[in-house]
Amino acid sequence: MGIVDVVSEYCSLPRTRRHLKKRKQFQTVEMKVRIDCEGCERKVKKALEDMKGVSSVEVTAKQNKVTVTGYVDAAKVMRRVAYKTGKRVEPWPYVPYEMVAHPYAPGAYDKKAPAGYVRNVVADPTAAPLARASSTEVRYTAAFSDENPNACSVM
Repeated sequence: MGIVDVVSEYCSLPRTRRHLKKRKQFQTVEMKVRIDCEGCERKVKKALEDMKGVSSVEVTAKQNKVTVTGYVDAAKVMRRVAYKTGKRVEPWPYVPYEMVAHPYAPGAYDKKAPAGYVRNVVADPTAAPLARASSTEVRYTAAFSDENPNACSVM
């Protein structure tokens, strides 16, 4: 091992804790922000586009949805939108209709949800028990299922 190897080894190692920062993961942050007009849309885009680590900002005004992709922290993105625009920001609470077993359960169904979406009951522990099938429901649906060879053929 030569002197060059020893020196390069010392140069590559961080000397203080501030160099040991954890790198942010590339992720997509979806949030719900009330967007009334084109001015609101521009304000939200402007607040996020000059933020460090942001790759793209997509605003869907009809659904009140803002999607940010990049090497960012979700909490910081939401705080920044709330601070710069003065609007209430919350994580995107909806999932596609097909993802929920019982989309019309009291916890899942939401009249304010965009078309084709229902509330994400898997992430919400208070609504999750309402949206899951009970053992009795499972037995009745299995009795009339096409996959069950011993199913009733009344229908």
